Amino acid sequence: MIKKSLLVTVSGTVVFLILMSGITMAHGFKPEAESGKTIKLPEPRLDGEMSVESALQKRRSIREYRDDPLTLKEVSQLLWSAQGITGPYGMRTAPSAGALYPLKIYLVAGNVKELPGGIYRYRPEKHELEKVVEGDLRRKLAAAALGQECVRDGAVSIVIAALYERTTIKYGQRGIKYVHMEVGNVSQNIYLQAVSLNLGTVFVGAYDDDGVKRVLNIPADEQPMGIMPIGRVR
Repeated sequence: MIKKSLLVTVSGTVVFLILMSGITMAHGFKPEAESGKTIKLPEPRLDGEMSVESALQKRRSIREYRDDPLTLKEVSQLLWSAQGITGPYGMRTAPSAGALYPLKIYLVAGNVKELPGGIYRYRPEKHELEKVVEGDLRRKLAAAALGQECVRDGAVSIVIAALYERTTIKYGQRGIKYVHMEVGNVSQNIYLQAVSLNLGTVFVGAYDDDGVKRVLNIPADEQPMGIMPIGRVR
């Protein structure tokens, strides 16, 4: 929140100094977009109860879910596993060619405690959600996914989207392959995190691209790469 502005004259030049509460005006800082309401997520756990080896052994593609809600803590953990910040310079839970991070993570929420139904964009830098569209759109997303019931029935779906240009600007056409590799890295992270939370998920690749983009209201230069419905296992 802006507290006040000071008008200062230096060598005949007028300079505005903006004093902000709790925010340092670092290089590259951009103010919050007024149109997108943000929701701070619970901090992720770094010491789960299941080993990586156990999660790998138990990992399966699950398409049937109970009609029970997820908690906001579980959603937080799943999103963190996909693209959470884990180190300096924005290093994340999944590797990325050239540390360019072309992937965007969207949450289609319909049955989550303490979270209204809607489309949300995950913002890893602050571990928060930015609302994109209001309302439970799981059925519309399922219709865009060729009517697959798992997308309709999951408490949420995580949609992985890609901005190819972020990688191809450095690596050319080879960058397209690097983006696809990164999608695989992220989706496996989500699989293993879901298993560790006793949840089920599946990677869905059959859908109408334009239909998914319309439901999510994502920018034209972002491409949907996969849908992962998630719910409690029957």
